Amino acid sequence: MIYLVEHFYSIQGEGRYVGTPSLFFRFGGCNLKCEGFGCVEEAQNGAKVIGCDTVYAVNKEHFAHSWIEITQVEQLLKVFELYEFPEELDVVLTGGEPLIYAKDPLFITFLETLTKNNHRITFETNATIDVDFEKYPVYKECVFALSVKLENSGESVSKRVKGDIINSLASNAKDAFFKFSIDEDSITAALDEEIEQIIIHSPKTAVYCMPLGGNKADVEKNTLPLIEYCKNKGYNFSDRLHIRIWDENKGV
Repeated sequence: MIYLVEHFYSIQGEGRYVGTPSLFFRFGGCNLKCEGFGCVEEAQNGAKVIGCDTVYAVNKEHFAHSWIEITQVEQLLKVFELYEFPEELDVVLTGGEPLIYAKDPLFITFLETLTKNNHRITFETNATIDVDFEKYPVYKECVFALSVKLENSGESVSKRVKGDIINSLASNAKDAFFKFSIDEDSITAALDEEIEQIIIHSPKTAVYCMPLGGNKADVEKNTLPLIEYCKNKGYNFSDRLHIRIWDENKGV
């Protein structure tokens, strides 16, 4: 079963294509919790749910009211009728973790239709779920933002770092890049080693580092230290424009 949490037309706020007008589809469900990020979202019943900055797309138990069940591909395609934008628009599939639906026939049909209509598709993925590129060649036409989680996510190494999957996604995709969320306190020698042990699985793939934070204040707090870190290591700094501009607002 596919669940769509929200959709919105905005600019890409982070990574290689930052600033690019994009239509976002946020799908519900994830194989990680990332409670170490410490972002708090209040559920309708008043419960405080901790996780990443999109915990509402991870925790169905507390946010099921916003999860829309998708049973026909037309439900997704009709989203395009709600906005006015250029024909060959970038489409970003995010979550949660969108690749939990990687084998779903409806999801595959959706991707094939997007490709047929000349949309560049970018997956924002934690890179722990593999894709069968031979069985589903449409994935070879997609871009993968490999947002591999670091120790600050609170997840164990065995759950968040899958070297063979990282290599497969980066090697078979149309394009790929690493995207790490980093806070000021994590910028240590241990971080150097941690990132190096991840990117070794695809050493020619570009690295982008983003300031961790679910709100504007946290993003700004972590920005300057991270810029200095990127300058020192030769990594690309990626802002998080959507948070810096709209703060904690969803769907922008």
